[in-house]
Formats: sequence, C-alpha cells, structure tokens
Amino acid sequence: MTKVKKAVLVAGIGLVVLIIIAAVIVGLFLDDIVKKGVETVGPQITKTTITLDAVNLSLLTGSASVKGLVVGNPEGYKAPQIISIAKVGVSVAPASLTTGKIVVHSIEIRAADITFEGNPFGGNNLKKIMDNVNGTTQNGTVPVTNTAAPAGGKPAKKLEVDDFLLTGVKVHASITGMEGREFTVPIPEIHFTDLGRGNDGITASELTQMVLKEISTDTIKAVGDYAKNIAGSTANDLIKGADADKLKKGLDSLLGK
Repeated sequence: MTKVKKAVLVAGIGLVVLIIIAAVIVGLFLDDIVKKGVETVGPQITKTTITLDAVNLSLLTGSASVKGLVVGNPEGYKAPQIISIAKVGVSVAPASLTTGKIVVHSIEIRAADITFEGNPFGGNNLKKIMDNVNGTTQNGTVPVTNTAAPAGGKPAKKLEVDDFLLTGVKVHASITGMEGREFTVPIPEIHFTDLGRGNDGITASELTQMVLKEISTDTIKAVGDYAKNIAGSTANDLIKGADADKLKKGLDSLLGK
C-alpha cells in the first residue's frame, strides 16, 4: 500500500471516529445543553428565574418535551412562582434547526398553574412580567450573558410556529385588599395558528409576549368577575363605582395601549 493510500485510510478512519464521538456526545448531552440554554436565556426575557426539571429531545423526529417548567414571580411579590407547567410537547422541522428560521409545527401545553397577586384593576405580578417581556421585545436582541448587551447585540433567532395550544389553565389568585381570601378560577383555551409565516418570522420574546398577553387578559377578566361576585364590603369597595372603566383601563395598560 502506498503512503498516499495509507494517509487517506488513516484520515478516513479518523473522520469516522470523530463522527461517532460527536454522535455520542450529542446523544448524551444535548438535552442538558438545551435545558441550560432555556434557564440562561429565558430569564433575560422575563427578568425572573426559569427552571426546568428535564428536556427530552430527538433530532431525528424533531420532537421534544419539557417537564417541570417553572417561571419565578417578579421581584416584590410573595409566591415563589408565577407560572408552573407540568409538561410541554413540541414538534419541530429538524432541517430548519440550522437555518435562519426554526419551523415549529406545534407547541402543546395541556395544563398550567398561574399564581395571580395584586389588583386586577391596577398593579399585579402579571402586569409586571409583561412589562419585563415588552422591554426585551422592544430592544430586539437577546444578550448572551447576564451583563448588558452592547449596541447591536446578538440578533434573536426567528421562529415560525404553525400551531400553539394552551388549555386546562387554572389561576390561583390573591387580591390586594382581600388578604386571607384566595381562590382558584379557570381561564379559556388559548390557541394561535400560523405565527411567523413568511420571511420575517417572530422571536422567542415576541411569542412570549403574545402568550402572556392572552394569559394576562383572560386571568384579569376571570379574577375580576370572581371578585364582583364575592359577598362582603371588601370586595364591594374594591370594585365599587366605575368598575367597567377600571377593568378597561387595567387591560389597556397591560396591553400597552
């Protein structure tokens, strides 16, 4: 065998070994890489803690599941968390993962618990976290560290989300001025389709903003409706007078109108 042939053979074997090693590393550790990424980038969008119990990802099928997603409460509120989700199912087009826009076929959340604190007609933890997300969206970039991003920071990755479903949501509420009275109410199903179609796409910040808007609007309405039906002077004082105007102003403020 000539020296050239030997060199080609050795190089070929070396390449195969590298591919096998890379495959093993991806198979063993990719889930942890994704988990760490969510727990690092997510808080820069919400300005709160975000933790995951586990991420299971299959590059071959483009499927993923997230277990035990917990979003921490904004600073100044008592409960340790604002949103808790047992499991999220995601389906992605694998070929799009290396392109400029990731195509997400579906995101499905079948149950979630939301903690509401504050006044449905004024300041509350949902409005606070919405303000945080809005600030990230308007900035248009996602910093890669916890330090402030320089001008022209890393552009946010674009997404296309064909179908988003959130159903079976329960809100556990504690209203300011009604200490000691806590209650749980459901909110309607939230369903989006064809988000980010076309060349532009949407960012993770923009998707988060859209979902939180719907959650916040439905939660405030459900909490407000419940409060109106509570017997007692505390609830009556809270919603007495221009109740419709207060609710409208609260929603307008929440949506940035």
